[in-house]
This record gives sequence, structure tokens and C-alpha cells, in this order.
Amino acid sequence: MTQMEVYRPSCLGDALRYMWECAQGDAARPIAGGTDLIVSARHAAEATAAGQSPCRRVIDISGLPEISGIRADGDRVCIGAATTHTEIEESGVIAQAALFLAEAAATIGSRQIRNRATIGGNIMNASPAADSLPPLVALSATATLASVRGRRAIPVIELVTGPYRTAAAPDELLVDVRFRALEPNARSVFIKVGRRRALAISRLAAAVAALFDSDAQILDIRISAGAAFPTPCRIGQAEQVMLGREYSARLAEEAGREAARAMVRATGVRWSTEYKEPVLAAIITRAIRQCAAKEGVDVWPE
Repeated sequence: MTQMEVYRPSCLGDALRYMWECAQGDAARPIAGGTDLIVSARHAAEATAAGQSPCRRVIDISGLPEISGIRADGDRVCIGAATTHTEIEESGVIAQAALFLAEAAATIGSRQIRNRATIGGNIMNASPAADSLPPLVALSATATLASVRGRRAIPVIELVTGPYRTAAAPDELLVDVRFRALEPNARSVFIKVGRRRALAISRLAAAVAALFDSDAQILDIRISAGAAFPTPCRIGQAEQVMLGREYSARLAEEAGREAARAMVRATGVRWSTEYKEPVLAAIITRAIRQCAAKEGVDVWPE
């Protein structure tokens, strides 16, 4: 395992000063839950191959109250970067504002992992299989990056630039993620496909939020997928299939197929395409139909 120097700041300002000092040489990596970073430190060769530098300096931000907790201000929701997945899973604010984000948090690892792992780590590790990213992208969430130079907001969809890569500068720290709550009567669903039923890394994931009117017309729909595209994105082609039209199961299936075609256009035909193309179509269709079932305009078995 790589030898690491660990610094524990007393406040956010102290943390940002340390990040800036380290950025002039051997940049520090923030650690809160450590469920990703410690694994990569134990496997430095694999981390280097994945585009991550071996971790030699870490800054423990787990004790900073400034970047923890969930707050709502009207329809605006703010989640501190050091907030754990368990806190998100169990939050009444998140259940009301974006249920599929709570559902995604509930699928991450084991209960022990969710008790320690944080949403900030899940975002900044930038794994293609990060379960929080599809719902956050569907929500058009914005990340706040802070440094001694000030703060800047960047859409999550732009923050993650590739597998295990972000647009954050070496001295910047993710402090929170913000989004506008879904409409109170919107329906949302998160579906994850892994190699087994529990404790699995996503092979594919789907996040869908839909808003229907009283005649089952689709007023708004957001569709995003995990582990499917080079970077996190909304699947606009699939959304356009549904938007403004009266809901039907056939339309949901058409949107699923369009999502799969969009994936192939973005990635090309690869060894995994034979598996991923039909499965992505199926889980996007299933997520849309489950949203419709919650609205009472379709039937989907539990």
C-alpha cells in the first residue's frame, strides 16, 4: 500500500489553504469516507492505469460541518459533499424532492459502506458506474467547487469529463451539490443492473423522472443512464420520443430502444454492446413504465 501523509483541517478555510499549498507540488486528495480512495491506494498500479496518480497526501475532510448535511430552501436542495449515502437514503427532504436519488443511494455497497461513503466521493471519483450520477444529471444538478481563489458552480454533467477524471483544479474542493426539486407530483425511478442482487458495482443503471397531466400526457421527462456513455448525460433522443405525447407502454418501449441506439452512436460497437444495447433498452423502458405505474396510467408488477 502507498505511504500517505494525512492532514486533518480544523475548518473549511484551513482545508482550502492546505489544498492550495499542496497543489504547488504533490497535490492532496480529499478523503471523507475513504471507500474509493483507500482501495485505489492499495492498488497503486491499477489506479495509475485508470488515470489516477498514486495517492501520497490526503486531507481528511470528514469532520467539517460546513460541507455536511442536507438543506432545503423552497424548491432548492443543497447536499454537502461529506453527506453519507445513508443520510441521503433516509432523508425526508430527498424522498420528497428527488426520490430516485434516495433509491440510488440505497443501492450503493453494503450498509457499512453507505454509512461511511459520501456523495462527494462518489461524484469526484468519477467512476462510470457511480450510482449518484444518473439521478444528479437528470436533476441538472450543479456542483460547488471551492478554493482559496473563491467558489465556482459547475453543472455535474460538465464536472465529470471522463472515467475517473473531473474538471476540478488540484486546489479545488467539492463542497456541495445543488438542484431544483422535482415537481411535487412528478414520478421518479432508479434501476441498477449488477452481476448479483446486492453489493454490486453497476453494469448499467437508469434514472427517469416524469411529469404527467390529468390526461396522461407527458409534460416533462428526464432520462439518464449510468455506465453507458463516455460521460454522464441526459439522453435527449429518448426524451423527445416521450415529451408532449400521451403515455403508452409502446411509447416507453420506443424510448428505451432510442436510448440504446444513442448509446451505440456515442460509444461505437464494442465487445459489451451485444449485452448492453438490449439491457439498456429494457431498463429505460422499465423505469419509464414504473413511473407511469406510480401515476396510475400503466401496470407494472412490483
